[in-house]
Amino acid sequence: MSRRSIGSRSWGIGVAILAALVAVPLVAVLWLSITPSLELWRHLATTVLPDYLLNTVLLGGGVGLGALALGVSLAWMVCVYEFPGRRLLDSALFLPLAMPTYLMAFVYTDFLEYAGPVQASLRAVFGWQSARDYAFPAVRSLGGGIVILSLCLYPYVYWLARSAFIGQGARQVEAARLLGQGAFGAFWRVGLPLARPALVAGVLIVWMETINDIGAVEHFGIQTLTVGIFDVWLHLGRPDGAAQIALVLLVLVAALATAEYVARGGRKFHSSGGARQRRELSGPAGWLTTACVALPLLLGFGVPAGRLSYYALGRIEAQSLAEFYVLAQHSITIASAAGIVTTFAALFLAYGARLRPNPWMRHGVRLATLGYGIPGAVLALGVLIPLARLDLVLADLMEWFGHTPTAVFGGTILALVFALSVRFLALAHGTVDSGLHRVTGHMDDAARTMGFSPRETLWRVHLPLLRGSLLTSVALVFVDTMKELPVTLLLRPFNYETLASHVYQLASDERLEACSLSALAIVLAGIFPVIVLSRLSAGK
Repeated sequence: MSRRSIGSRSWGIGVAILAALVAVPLVAVLWLSITPSLELWRHLATTVLPDYLLNTVLLGGGVGLGALALGVSLAWMVCVYEFPGRRLLDSALFLPLAMPTYLMAFVYTDFLEYAGPVQASLRAVFGWQSARDYAFPAVRSLGGGIVILSLCLYPYVYWLARSAFIGQGARQVEAARLLGQGAFGAFWRVGLPLARPALVAGVLIVWMETINDIGAVEHFGIQTLTVGIFDVWLHLGRPDGAAQIALVLLVLVAALATAEYVARGGRKFHSSGGARQRRELSGPAGWLTTACVALPLLLGFGVPAGRLSYYALGRIEAQSLAEFYVLAQHSITIASAAGIVTTFAALFLAYGARLRPNPWMRHGVRLATLGYGIPGAVLALGVLIPLARLDLVLADLMEWFGHTPTAVFGGTILALVFALSVRFLALAHGTVDSGLHRVTGHMDDAARTMGFSPRETLWRVHLPLLRGSLLTSVALVFVDTMKELPVTLLLRPFNYETLASHVYQLASDERLEACSLSALAIVLAGIFPVIVLSRLSAGK
């Protein structure tokens, strides 16, 4: 057997091992959910589960519709019309993605609550004395959660809708105009149907992010399935009940993914014709369009970033800076480790699929990158269960050999990094795999003729060419890890706080000003993937 054949087979075995590791948390949750007695399941099904499921569906549907309306309308205006500031706004509309949803919730609650500046100004202007004198919408409600999450997550729909509208040729729109359709008719009858696959994919991403959220929905008092996992696990001490709620959440995620696939039905939408010429809007119409496009950006990024900056400027003192330094060090350590481990695993998967492009390898890679579709609370539960069992076995062995039993895996940085790597492996794989596809196969053939093994080909040929993609992968995972809340809250070591967990705990206690410096650091770190996303989006 040749050295190349042996090397290719070893890569295939490695991909299978990675896929099995990713599957462990999912299998653990499934196993724990079917082992408890039926009485617990009946109790959950007759008490809290219906409310959890209903609130999750209502929140996901509301945020999906809100993000769809904002993303589609903004993408159409940016792609079809030319107005003052269009080029700048085109890229800036991605910025709300840099603002974690829980920060948006904390800032707007602080901004709009009874003691906040908005209601205080209204009372001062109109002479109102108490809340009984006027009606103000409740911020901490299902409606408030839908509005805030829509403002934070609409860029996912905007990104895909923008790419779809740019890819549409001019002939379809011109044909609609010749048939008597106005600007809205061309959009409704031609532009929107052609962009349907992209829009469905964007809404699905928004739904996934909404289902995964814990900080914002808990702050708004919305009892979703994710909140239920936390309550049953941490407050009631029943991980088996939490696993059963997690199973319902996984079924919902699978149903969403299946619905997207069925709705698309394998259809492909093609466009033909040259690039569309944007319609010039000048004068009042142009500036009104600029204001309409800038408003979601102002509400989704400008207001919360400005509020956090205002608070942070008042917290720059020796004591707060010392605390911030420790928190930042913890976050950077975790994020760096997760970025490096995840990128290495992604490179292994992508290169293994390149060496052995067969169905088994493709299925293995697909399974290994499944973690991004698993909500963080479910993933944390699935990681902690097998690690706790493994620690018990190791403790018995240590005690048998006369050593003091200690936790080796559970409640350690290792467990946290593993869970984060599983969650963000799909993100890293997409970045690395796209870079690897840009390397022509002729280079592999040349390396083969020179007698290089697959490992030598990767080290001496591909790695120098993939330097940019690898660094981008590490940076993207690094930033997403800095913002990740559910996994960090549940798996971080005892008394080991990160920027995200610190912000969550203080802001939940209505102490947003005390954690503003940490919150602003998370936002600033999140701007990098936004820049990458705006550059990857097709066309200008």
